[in-house]
Amino acid sequence: MLPVTATNPPFRITRASHVSLFVTDLGASRDFYRDVIGLVVTDEDRDVVHFRGLEEAAHHSLTLVRRADGPLADRVGFRVETDEDIDRAAHWFAANDVPHRRVEKDHQGPTIQFADGVGTHLEITSSMDVVDRKMQRFDEFHAGAPQRLDHFQVVTHDVQGATDWWARLGMRMSEYTAKDGTEELWGSWMEVKGNTHDLVFTNGRGPRLHHFAFTVPDAGKLIDAADVAGALGFGEEIDRGPGRHGISNALFLYLRDPDQHRIELFTTHYQFIDLETPPIRWDVSDPRRAQLWGMPASARWFFEASAFPEETVHEPLLTATPATLEDYLQLH
Repeated sequence: MLPVTATNPPFRITRASHVSLFVTDLGASRDFYRDVIGLVVTDEDRDVVHFRGLEEAAHHSLTLVRRADGPLADRVGFRVETDEDIDRAAHWFAANDVPHRRVEKDHQGPTIQFADGVGTHLEITSSMDVVDRKMQRFDEFHAGAPQRLDHFQVVTHDVQGATDWWARLGMRMSEYTAKDGTEELWGSWMEVKGNTHDLVFTNGRGPRLHHFAFTVPDAGKLIDAADVAGALGFGEEIDRGPGRHGISNALFLYLRDPDQHRIELFTTHYQFIDLETPPIRWDVSDPRRAQLWGMPASARWFFEASAFPEETVHEPLLTATPATLEDYLQLH
């Protein structure tokens, strides 16, 4: 069933903004994201490293936090338009029994942390410290040269419930996967900033963070990232690609960091701005939705993801048996 997007949401979300991960070896993870991926280190201390993309003026879009008892996804973050939107969000959360709290975060303005209707750990903030963009420091472009954080993908046990929850907050569906011949949702691509997605929900054991994604300047940078990963001993951590998605039409490369968190580098999406444009529908049985050419993804791409702290992982309401790379190799 397709959602009805609120045209006058209770507060104004503007974009996917930042993500925070717990890691076990902060030095190794810092080196991976700086040297293999190509992100900019904004600042660091013994317990935290903040990164940003080369064109970003916000202080950080990725934060790594040292945590000795195992890697986890801390939370994903969105920007809202103004401080008043933070107040409106707090009022809406309270009125709708959404667990939330106001927190003080370094380099961020007013911030609220909360969990959505399917248990995803999130935060919203209205501002960040401003730093210099490096989008014309071409001498500093290396590996994938990631430009900016674009979106998150979350595995959830209830795609329909998650989609409906976020549609109430103004998110609009651009593409979706459904059971053949029905509108039973298996995946939902939702946006607020005018391209194909800020937040994706796919069916599986959840809530878990499947990946977060940065744009790159062109297809050549995907190859550069893969080459650098191989040269620095991370070739086996190329999780999928390079390839081209059917959904969103982007070229992509997925990699796993030293704690097995997954990052996507990709060429950016088409516009999805005009309100009369309907979402694109894909049958869940159509393999082109995930990749227009090449072999299917491995089982670990389909079934592995990063859990959120102290959050119960639920079995999916819909049972899936995706075609994996391992299945393909057995048949060929």
